[in-house]
Parts: sequence; structure tokens; C-alpha cells
Amino acid sequence: MGQQVNPFSRDLDKNPANFAPLTPLSFIERAAYVYPNRLAVVHGAQRYSWKETYARCRRLASALAKRGVRPGETVAVMLPNIPPMYEAHFGVPMCGAVLNTLNTRLDGESIAFMLKHGEAKVLITDRECSPTIEKALAAINPRPYVIDVDDPEYPGDGRRLGEADYESFLASGDPEYAWTWPADEWDAISLNYTSGTTGDPKGVVYHHRGAYLNAVCNVVTWSMPQHAVYLWTLPMFHCNGWTFTWTMAANAGTNVCLRKVDAAAIFDLIRKHKVTHYCGAPIVHSTLINAPDELKKGIHHKVHGMVAAAAPPAAMIEGMERMGFDLTHVYGLTETYGPATVCARHEEWAAVDISERTRLNGRQGVRYLMEEGLAVMDPQIMKPVPADGETMGEIMFRGNITMKGYLKNPKATQAAFEGGWFHSGDLAVMQPDGYLKIKDRSKDVIISGGENISSLEVEDVLYRHPAVLAAAVVAKPDDKWGEAPCAFVELKPGAKVSEKDMVEFCRSHLARFKVPRAVVFGELPKTSTGKIQKFILREKAKSASAIDT
Repeated sequence: MGQQVNPFSRDLDKNPANFAPLTPLSFIERAAYVYPNRLAVVHGAQRYSWKETYARCRRLASALAKRGVRPGETVAVMLPNIPPMYEAHFGVPMCGAVLNTLNTRLDGESIAFMLKHGEAKVLITDRECSPTIEKALAAINPRPYVIDVDDPEYPGDGRRLGEADYESFLASGDPEYAWTWPADEWDAISLNYTSGTTGDPKGVVYHHRGAYLNAVCNVVTWSMPQHAVYLWTLPMFHCNGWTFTWTMAANAGTNVCLRKVDAAAIFDLIRKHKVTHYCGAPIVHSTLINAPDELKKGIHHKVHGMVAAAAPPAAMIEGMERMGFDLTHVYGLTETYGPATVCARHEEWAAVDISERTRLNGRQGVRYLMEEGLAVMDPQIMKPVPADGETMGEIMFRGNITMKGYLKNPKATQAAFEGGWFHSGDLAVMQPDGYLKIKDRSKDVIISGGENISSLEVEDVLYRHPAVLAAAVVAKPDDKWGEAPCAFVELKPGAKVSEKDMVEFCRSHLARFKVPRAVVFGELPKTSTGKIQKFILREKAKSASAIDT
């Protein structure tokens, strides 16, 4: 018998009529076509419709192409959440280039590394960032073509460093620029650097397909209604705003810009623009919970918040519910385009008391709709751990919303994808109902006298104390036990608590060996996205004074 041919593959080939590479750039084209006059971007007194925003993005793409930027080359931006930052998410890839959004809180040395490693041909920078950028550019030869952004809503006095200003550069571009779809949806769309707390940061590369799928997934996961009003409390430089930059074009909603997280400004914008959705790290939500009641008045519509963290404190989840905000808990990493799991809620959870509901909602949950694989694995044998809520393993992902890999770092890429899964480095248990619960980062587990202590478990107890605004627990070297928990606590304004009081509080909720051996009060070091920088605290813990527990 001859070899049989699958009849469903015979003469049924891909062609332009039945196949197009997925790209989130298609979202803004549609938004401008269907809803040309709907409000797309708001920033202070500035207002841009979807038609105007699309034209500005095409101008940017055209001007970059005229400047000689070729497909596959990098355009870096150092910008807060303002209209040019939003426009860069479409304009840069429209000319085939790769967008590198830089963390506005990094130092000049870090920025210089990223500009050199990513080989940025153009840098678009806000004048507020001039001191940092000036230091970075001094370390680069040749330096990229620099474009200064003047924000009319922020009359800063930063030096002009560039060869052009943004609006003039935009004016040189064609609003009818005929941008082309990527030839391959696997083509890179953006470059995002990890924090680099140990060694140089790694450049995480996203592709058009992943950006498209995660942007749509955000709408589905959050049940976002058409034309949502989204407040940019989350930096757009962080995982491209968890891909919500592209989500809002798919949603044809309104982007409300915010240069800096400030409770008064946030509540004012929520009232003024009837904001329906916003995202942020736990510290953003805690800031709102602990804001004066006077700031919260006048908000009578439903506001939806999305929180992403290894383990948001139960007290924070409960506080948002008591404030009337609807909170969705997600989890992910830079390498997974931001959120890749969600604590999907069940109707019956509404019937349980708030403490149990908080426990249920405090888990990292199940995979995103567009992520094909999620497991808690024993990394030694690459087998799933039992779903018993006790056995710890490493969280692993695979699917279309996992990065292409690390730029110019094949060794790290291979290690990250060993065994056909992306290794997150986060330790978790799988609970009997199939929901995962993070226990710690592998590097954050405290091993005291041979016992494993989850820093997150101790932190969760600290957050229950009514005087605590923020808390972090790291390992402190200990002559007797090897290492022991050291707590760093940031108190609410006006609150006063002693070290012994805090230890006694922990004793009432934890096994004795888990109680912190040292408590340090003060403001916690945080990244621009609100994540507490534990690598700084680990150094401080070495000299922290132990107390008798």
C-alpha cells in the first residue's frame, strides 16, 4: 500500500486570505477604524481620540524609519506613563523595530548597560530623567540618537540631551505611514530587562504572538467590558504594562495617564474619569487602603483592581474588599509577559466569611487562558508534586505567553527552558483543588536549624498587625541555627510599636522557630513597581541586632 495522504492537508495551504501572523498592532488599527472619535488617551488637559492616537503612532513609525531605524533594531524609551510612552508601544514595532522600555528608577550605570547590550539605535527620554540619562550616555560610544520629551503637564527643568524634541520628531513623520505586519509572529516586539539583583540584568525578548495573546487574555480573564477606563498606576515599562498597553487598544477603552503613584491623585482621577480598572503591586493597593478617608469620598461606581505578587498579604486583600474595590489576584514574571496565572473565583466563595474568602483569594491560582502549561514540579526529576498542599516544588510554565528567551545569553536561556518547561524559581505547593500557592522564592527560603521557614508566611503574619504598612522577612546569619528570620517593618504614619511587641505578636501566630530573631523599623527599599528589594535587606540583616525570642 502506498503512503496515505491526509485529505485535510491536501491543497489546503496557508495563504493571505486565511492566515495572518498575530500582532497586537492590529488592535489600534481596528480601534481607530471602528471608534475613531472615542477618547483613547487622557493626560491632564491633553486628550487624544483613537484616530488621533493611531495617526501619532504612524507618525512615530514613519519618522523612525526615515531616521534609518531598520527592522530588528532596538528603540529604547525612558519615560513615565505619559502619551509618548503609550504611542511607543505601537509606533516602534510598526516600523519593525523592537521596543526597549527602561525602568525610570534605575541608575545611570544600569541604563548604560541596557542601552549597550540592547544596541539601542534611538533613545526617547523624558527630561525628568536627564540626570540619569546623561550619566548613561557618557559611558556609551557611539551613543544612540536621542529624542527629548517635554511633558506639558510636568514643567520639569531637566537638561535637553537630544538632537530633537519629540513633537518636532513626530511632525516629520507621515500620519498615513503604511506600516506592515510582521512577516513572522515569532518576530521580537519588545525587550524587557530583569532586575539583575545578582549579576547583570537579563534581556527578556517578547514576540508579537505572545503580546497579542496575553493582551486579549487580559480582557477575558478580567471580564473587562468594552470601552473600559484604565488608570495607569502600573508602569508601562514593567512587562509593557503587563501587556495592558495593547489590551486597551483591543478594548477600545480609555487610557488615563499617571506620572507618579500618589493616593490623592489616584482617587481624584478615579472620581473624575470614572476609572473602572487599574493594576499594581501590593504596595499600590496598600497605599490606597491606608489613605485618609477624606480622599476616598465620592466614588460610587465599581472599581476593579488587579494585584500581582508572589503572595499579596491577606490583610491587603481583605482591606480592598472592605473598601468596596473588586480585587483580582494574578501572578507571573517578566519572562511570562507579566501575569500568567489567576486566582479564578468561584460563585460559592461569596457565601463563606471574609477571612476564608481572603484565604481562597490569596492563592496564585490556575493558568491563564492563553498559557498552555502550568505545574508545580520537582525540578530534579521533572515530575509534578502531589496535590496535597504540603509538598513543595518549583512553579513551571510553558506555552505561547512565555518569552522567546534571553537576548545574547544562550546559556541562561537553555537553563530556563530545561526539560521543556520555563523554570520560574518560585517554590509552591499544589492544593487539592488544583490551585497553586506560593511558599517562597527558592532564594528566599530561610533554613533555620534544618527547618525550612517560608518568609512569606512570616510576612503574612506581620501584615496582620494593625500598625504595619509594609513588611519583609529575610535570612539573618545565626551562630546557633545557621540562619534565622529577620523582619523589616515599615509602620503606618503615626504608629508606634516596639521590637518586643512585634515579636510577641508573631509568637501568637507562628511556631517559635519561625518568629523573627530581629526586627528593624524603617522605610523599605522598593523598585519602581513597588516590589520590596530583598537583596538590599539581606545585606542590612547581617548587622541587625538580635533580640531574645
